[in-house]
Amino acid sequence: MTECTSLQFVSPFAFEAMQKVDVVCLASLSDPELRLLLPCLVRMALCAPADQSQSWAQDKKLILRLLSGVEAVNSIVALLSVDFHALEQDASKEQQLRPTEEEAEQLLQLMTSRPPATPAGVRFVSLSFCMLLAFSTLVSTPEQEQLMVVWLSWMIKEEAYFESTSGVSASFGEMLLLVAMYFHSNQLSAIIDLVCSTLGMKIVIKPSSLSRMKTIFTQEIFTEQVVTAHAVRVPVTSNLSANITGFLPIHCIYQLLRSRSFTKHKVSIKDWIYRQLCETSTPLHPQLLPLIDVYINSILTPASKSNPEATNQPVTEQEILNIFQGVIGGDNIRLNQRFSITAQLLVLYYILSYEEALLANTKTLAAMQRKPKSYSSSLMDQIPIKFLIRQAQGLQQELGGLHSALLRLLATNYPHLCIVDDWICEEEITGTDALLRRMLLTNNAKNHSPKQLQEAFSAVPVNNTQVMQIIEHLTLLSASELIPYAEVLTSNMSQLLNSGVPRRILQTVNKLWMVLNTVMPRRLWVMTVNALQPSIKFVRQQKYTQNDLMIDPLIVLRCDQRVHRCPPLMDITLHMLNGYLLASKAYLSAHLKETEQDRPSQNNTIGLVGQTDAPEVTREELKNALLAAQDSAAVQILLEICLPTEEEKANGVNPDSLLRNVQSVITTSAPNKGMEEGEDNLLCNLREVQCLICCLLHQMYIADPNIAKLVHFQGYPCELLPLTVAGIPSMHICLDFIPELIAQPELEKQIFAIQLLSHLCIQYALPKSLSVARLAVNVMGTLLTVLTQAKRYAFFMPTLPSLVSFCRAFPPLYEDIMSLLIQIGQVCASDVATQTRDIDPIITRLQQIKEKPSGWSQICKDSSYKNGSRDTGSMDPDVQLCHCIERTVIEIINMSVSGI
Repeated sequence: MTECTSLQFVSPFAFEAMQKVDVVCLASLSDPELRLLLPCLVRMALCAPADQSQSWAQDKKLILRLLSGVEAVNSIVALLSVDFHALEQDASKEQQLRPTEEEAEQLLQLMTSRPPATPAGVRFVSLSFCMLLAFSTLVSTPEQEQLMVVWLSWMIKEEAYFESTSGVSASFGEMLLLVAMYFHSNQLSAIIDLVCSTLGMKIVIKPSSLSRMKTIFTQEIFTEQVVTAHAVRVPVTSNLSANITGFLPIHCIYQLLRSRSFTKHKVSIKDWIYRQLCETSTPLHPQLLPLIDVYINSILTPASKSNPEATNQPVTEQEILNIFQGVIGGDNIRLNQRFSITAQLLVLYYILSYEEALLANTKTLAAMQRKPKSYSSSLMDQIPIKFLIRQAQGLQQELGGLHSALLRLLATNYPHLCIVDDWICEEEITGTDALLRRMLLTNNAKNHSPKQLQEAFSAVPVNNTQVMQIIEHLTLLSASELIPYAEVLTSNMSQLLNSGVPRRILQTVNKLWMVLNTVMPRRLWVMTVNALQPSIKFVRQQKYTQNDLMIDPLIVLRCDQRVHRCPPLMDITLHMLNGYLLASKAYLSAHLKETEQDRPSQNNTIGLVGQTDAPEVTREELKNALLAAQDSAAVQILLEICLPTEEEKANGVNPDSLLRNVQSVITTSAPNKGMEEGEDNLLCNLREVQCLICCLLHQMYIADPNIAKLVHFQGYPCELLPLTVAGIPSMHICLDFIPELIAQPELEKQIFAIQLLSHLCIQYALPKSLSVARLAVNVMGTLLTVLTQAKRYAFFMPTLPSLVSFCRAFPPLYEDIMSLLIQIGQVCASDVATQTRDIDPIITRLQQIKEKPSGWSQICKDSSYKNGSRDTGSMDPDVQLCHCIERTVIEIINMSVSGI
């Protein structure tokens, strides 16, 4: 075959080879001849053949080898992958759907007409606008485009008139703004969704068809600066709620906030958002919470790193206080509210979210050298947070997710307002009993003024009847109705500490206080702490603030000492202490984050080289150490309160008799507040206070077991061990760290550990207790070999009685304990026998035990030893220790014989 470099047609030889699919002949063709056959060869390589034989597989490999290295093959493959048949069908369908040019002109004239200002007119304009977006091909000529621009300008101009005349809140003006914002942010899919939802049909709209409309909107009608300036002037929606559907100004503002248009063009949006929050009602509009969140983000986070000051302004404290007028004053709340409960809850959500976001972004803000202002504690003290949360609880269905969001923020920022006991108390107050009390409510209860209550308290030393009558009537009022009486109730608490005040008055005051605690806890706590301060002549009492009490919760326990023996008021004091301990933890954590950017640079701090995070860890550790010291100090003070005073001891108060009923009272979680005065003999004030304290300590140990460990490593009077082990159900956790406590080098801690263990073994006779008790016996045997005489006496005298408890709880330890006692006696006897002086007869007997341990049984037969009545007049420590050993052995043997 003749070579030809400029073939314009397929040669007969090549045609015949293609016709017969002769791959060998095709392979012999020259490159120019093959180039004319490339489309056919590519098609042969791509199509699945009917011939599945091995020979064709080899031929196909040869074809692929011919095509390799030819640059045009890739382009041919792309062209052959187009479904031209389907493309032709789509073009035919599109041609069939088109209106004629005349029909398109008439339709455009109809859509750009100007209807009257009626609800139907507003609807018509909105539909026409969406039709223009959906079918942009209707505007094809410059004249038609100009007609559309004029009509859109008319929409912008007449939007306010249409809204005021038609009475429709959701007008086409907001839709125009929204579309403009979507165009500016290139959110074409959002525009398509908006068009489809407005027209009520699913239309396939190609984003590319909106390109010309985007140019018109962003460059001719709505530049971004025009959009932001116009959005601020749009009136807020009155009584905005979920009942108002459609596209509202809030949707536009939300999108502009997200795109940071306001900060970019330095347009203040704070006033508009504040006005809209004030104009809200239930059911809650779903766009309000996202609006607040994105607004907070725009306050704290700059629009760009290059311009860190490009942020929005936060709502001022005075504006926030205006929202809560009528609630703060403490008068009847429902009469003085200017703003709806929805507006108040939204502002509360804004404040709590703002403070949380501020703390979460501390490091980021410090890196940008920005420090946005936090809202003052005095502002937070004036907002009735707990009252608002209670209101939100009753409106959960209408508030959507606002109630749960507030609870989350409350648990994070105000844990002292989320105490479980308070929630349970609220259920009791708002339950069926409260409904029955309201049915019993008489005019007399409503007619008692705070002034009358004050006069009745003034007469308490002489006449108790009047104050009892008034406070009994007050128990029928609701929590919010009790608010005006709060100051009078708290300011007169100190008078109730005087002798002769009936228990019933104290219990009723406690009940009223708990009701008030459900609506105004923080203010109530401050008033109560100040009212219960000890009265010292010629010394002016300090007035503590909420901040003072959060910094130092132990101020609560610096009250009048008489409170410690007044169970109803002690119950209130412990409630406040628990709350302020929780508040202090949240306060210090927040303070740590707030001062993060104020700490010195790492180069000026003491830390290990190379550990860049050392200052942060140190600050966190210091905070945790402070909190641990604070909690343990509170526990130690409370334990000290449980000890009988000298006066009580002189009056014959027996700690053992107090303990007998302590567990039965603990199981009720609180003393019976319905007891009459005659029952004080059955349950004295001291024991009732002990029960209240044990309840609180149980909660603290469960919340943080490290507190229990720290307190027991510090130690406390051993006479309180029977009370704490029997009265605090969570004391069993001490079994986990008693081995560590016994291993401490200090003798006092070892003694305390063994005494604690002896009580735990009686209370919790568990396998774990047995193993720890066996360890304690072994440790005592080891210490016997290393302690000096003085230390031996100091250690074994208080710990030997614990061995009796070990035997009572675990009889298998009997042999080991008896062996230990014999060893101690032998050591003491040997020490005394080496000294040149008369030997006590008991020492002689103990010396005989070295050779004949069975002598113990002979000693026990003596009735005087059974009663433990031997001569203990000797001042020698070893002699006294020997007598103690003898008494211990006799007690163990008597216990085993009697089968106890």
